[in-house]
Amino acid sequence: MTLQRLRRGLLAAALLATAAACSGDDGADAGAADDPTTTAGTTTVPADGAGDPVVWPGDDWERADAASLGFDPEAMEAIATDAEALDSECLVVTRRGRIVGEWYWDEVEPTTTREVFSVTKSITSTLVGIAQDEGHLSIDDPASDYIDEWQGTESEAVTVRNLLSNDSGREWNLALDYLQLIREEDRDAFAIGLGQQYPPGESWAYNNSAIQTLDRVLTTATGEVSLDFAAERLFGPIGMDHSEMTTDVSGGSTNMFMGLSSTCEDLARFGYLFLRDGAWDGEQVVSAEWVEEATGAPSQELNAAYGFLWWLNVEGRLADPIQAVEPSADPETIVEGQLVPGAPEDMFSAQGLGGQVVLVDPGSETVVVRIGKGGIGPSTEGGYRVNEAARMVTEALTDP
Repeated sequence: MTLQRLRRGLLAAALLATAAACSGDDGADAGAADDPTTTAGTTTVPADGAGDPVVWPGDDWERADAASLGFDPEAMEAIATDAEALDSECLVVTRRGRIVGEWYWDEVEPTTTREVFSVTKSITSTLVGIAQDEGHLSIDDPASDYIDEWQGTESEAVTVRNLLSNDSGREWNLALDYLQLIREEDRDAFAIGLGQQYPPGESWAYNNSAIQTLDRVLTTATGEVSLDFAAERLFGPIGMDHSEMTTDVSGGSTNMFMGLSSTCEDLARFGYLFLRDGAWDGEQVVSAEWVEEATGAPSQELNAAYGFLWWLNVEGRLADPIQAVEPSADPETIVEGQLVPGAPEDMFSAQGLGGQVVLVDPGSETVVVRIGKGGIGPSTEGGYRVNEAARMVTEALTDP
């Protein structure tokens, strides 16, 4: 399979998913503040006294002059102009805990919420990590410990780790995942009721239905509704005040594969949480060990670009999000490469339909968030993609 074919397929999936899901720059420029030391949050001096103090956003983000934190403001503006042309509604860049660039278009304001589609998956992953940290579950548990319907079936051996890694082998095809699941009134029941297509660990698929079953896992393990667990354990502690998870039509299933409503500034907080190894102003919201396992390396051998519901930039085999990697896959169909060639390998991102991106570059302590329209997932053509967000690091950052 060529990269051109892969990208054509992704565009087709975007159009299909968009159809199924349908049931003037007024922002500040990159130099949003004259005084880079103006504090809106708090700072923490490292315990060993070494390095720069860590800045934590308070109720509002601290703003800093882009040039003072190593960016070329003109390059940032050019990248933002390109983002606007690709139907972006907001674009926010932070470095070391301060906003250094922010743009809003089409009457969108900092508190305007938008559906961010599969960025929700990375939130779901984090909730599972928090649940494990609190002792409610282990990701090496069989998911059937929490999903009674799978006990005594071919799905009994599927682990929570398999669901997070997208190598569960649960039933998958494009129409099922992007049409049927979207239309179901009870998404948990539909997803749980599907069959086992392959043995766990032997195939990889960007499987929305399999990910949706994590709602049952999480609610059974914690005894809490997933959207409430998210609000209490994640959104509240880091100040994502304008974010919330949603439910299906029945109201009984929290949407785990899509459905998060959020803002650019809120998602920048989420990215910053992971940049700071799961810590937030003295509180360990999710363990550093989880952050490393979720984003530090591929979670399986079939797709080097995938961790625990996060996209990675590791060089290696790239799996097609709209075509399952079957156990008997033809070696000629394997694509080798990197999601963003030339960008740091430790860069990782949450991505969603329509070019929603939360990009984290640990090396430069930069987070880039874009919300808007058009495009899908890891492809790099035909709309806003993760490579456009990465330009803030690869082109505009002059002092990494």
